[in-house]
Amino acid sequence: MTRLDEVFKKSGVPTHTFVEPAEYIRVKSGLQVPGRGMIIEGPSGIGKTSCIKRALDELGLVETVLMLSARKADDVVLINELPAMKGVGTVIIDDFHRLDEGGRRKLSDYLKILADEEDGASKIVLIGINRAGQTLVEYSPDLLHRVEVIRVGRTNQERIRSLISLGESALNCRISVADEISEEAEGSFAMAQILCSEACLQAGLIITHEDKSPLAIDISLPAIREKVLEELNPRFFPLARDFATGKKLRREGRAPYLHLLSWLSRTNEGVLDTREAVARNGEMKASVLQVIDKGHLSALIDDSDSIKELIHFEHKTNLLTIEDPKFLYFIRHLIWTNFARQVGYSGIMFRGDYDFALSFAGQDREVAEGLFNKLQDREVSVFYDKNEQHRILANDVEEYLAPIYRSSSLFVIVLYSHHYPVKIWTKFESDNFKHRFGENCIIPIWFNDAPAGMLDETRKVGGITFDRAGDFETQINYISSIMCAKLEEFRRNENTD
Repeated sequence: MTRLDEVFKKSGVPTHTFVEPAEYIRVKSGLQVPGRGMIIEGPSGIGKTSCIKRALDELGLVETVLMLSARKADDVVLINELPAMKGVGTVIIDDFHRLDEGGRRKLSDYLKILADEEDGASKIVLIGINRAGQTLVEYSPDLLHRVEVIRVGRTNQERIRSLISLGESALNCRISVADEISEEAEGSFAMAQILCSEACLQAGLIITHEDKSPLAIDISLPAIREKVLEELNPRFFPLARDFATGKKLRREGRAPYLHLLSWLSRTNEGVLDTREAVARNGEMKASVLQVIDKGHLSALIDDSDSIKELIHFEHKTNLLTIEDPKFLYFIRHLIWTNFARQVGYSGIMFRGDYDFALSFAGQDREVAEGLFNKLQDREVSVFYDKNEQHRILANDVEEYLAPIYRSSSLFVIVLYSHHYPVKIWTKFESDNFKHRFGENCIIPIWFNDAPAGMLDETRKVGGITFDRAGDFETQINYISSIMCAKLEEFRRNENTD
C-alpha cells in the first residue's frame, strides 16, 4: 500500500513520479567529468535539485558528494571557505544566487582556478535561478568556456502528463482532468504534484486503491484550483500585499511594486526582465525606474526574510524572479483590480505618463527640485527636466516637451515667480498648457515676490503661495502633501465614476 503523500509529493525529491527533464542526460554526464565545474540554472519548481539528486543516486555518487545550500547560514560559512581548500571532492551548492556579491565573486575565481589547474580532485556544481550563471561570467568573462552551463527550462505538457500517469499507476486511479492539470501546471513539476494531490484528496483517495479496477476521480479543475488557492491564500496574500505596497502604502502613488508583481505574474517562467517591462509600459517608467535605480526594490526584498524567500532581484541582470512555484501560481490567479483595492489602492490604471509636470524658470530650480524629490518619494510620477536630460538628448526639444505639458501629464504645477513671464521656455510651456485651465489641470504656486496683477489667468483657479522668506523644507513638505492629497482624491473619484 502506498500513501498519497509518497506519490504526489508536495516537497522533496519525487520517487514514484520522477520524470526525467529534457536535460537529464546532460546533467548525468556532466557529473561524471572529474574537475569540470557545472552551473545548472532555470526557474523554480521545474526539478533542478531533484534532477541532480536522482542522477547522483543512479550514478552511485550520493555518499561521495557534499550538498550545501546558500539558504543555510552554516553552509554559507563553509561555501566561503571552499576557495582556500584543496581536494574538496564534488561539492554541490544549491541556490548559489543567494550568496552576496563577494561570495559569488570568490566562487567565480575558484571555478576558473580549478579549470586552469585541471584539478580532478575538486568539482563544484552550482544550482540557481534563470541566468544565475551570467553574474559569475560577468566577474570572470573567460569562465564561460571553463564550465558546463546547463539550463533546465519549464517542461512540456507531455512530461507533466507522464508524471500524472506514474502517480495514477501507483495509486491505481484515473484522474479525469489529467490533461487539464498538465496544462494548468504550466511546465512546473512541483505544481503538477500539488494539483494532483488535491484531486485525490477531494475524491477521498489517500492510499492505493485496492480494487482491480482503477478508481475514477471525476473532480473538476475549477474545484481543484479553488481549493489549492484557498490553501495558499493565508500564506501568500500577506506577502503579496507587503511587496505590492512597498515599505509604506502610498495611495496617491503609481503602485510601482504592485505593477512589478503584476508583470511578473504574466511571465512564462516567473522571471521578469524589469528593463524590458518598463520599456513596454511607458506610463510606469518613471515610478518603476525610481524604485529600482535608488535601490528601494532591493531594500524591500533584502529587509524582509519572508519576501526574500519568495522573490529575488539581481541588479546586474535586472531580473526579478519568483523562487516558489506556489507563489507564482497564486499571483497568476489574482484579479488585479480587486487586489489593488484590497491592499489600499484606488486602481492600477493611470492616464498619461506623468502625474505632475513642473513648469518653472531656471532661477527657481531649487524649489522645483525640492518638490520633485518629495513627490518622487511618494511614488508619484513627475516630469522634471533635469531628471530627463538623457532622454531629451538628440531629440527635438520642442517636440519632446510639448506633449508633456499639452496632455501627457495629469496636472501641471506652475511656479509663478517674477522670473516666469520673461523666460523663453516658460513661454513655450505655458503656450502648450494654457488651454487646460478650464480642465482643472493647472496648479499654480504663487511666489510672494511676484508683481501684483501678474498672470491674472492663474488667479481664476486655486493655488498655493510660496514665501521666499519662510522655512523652505516646511513649505516644500506642505505643498507636496497637498499635491498628493489632490492626486489621491482624483484617483478615488476616477475609479468610482
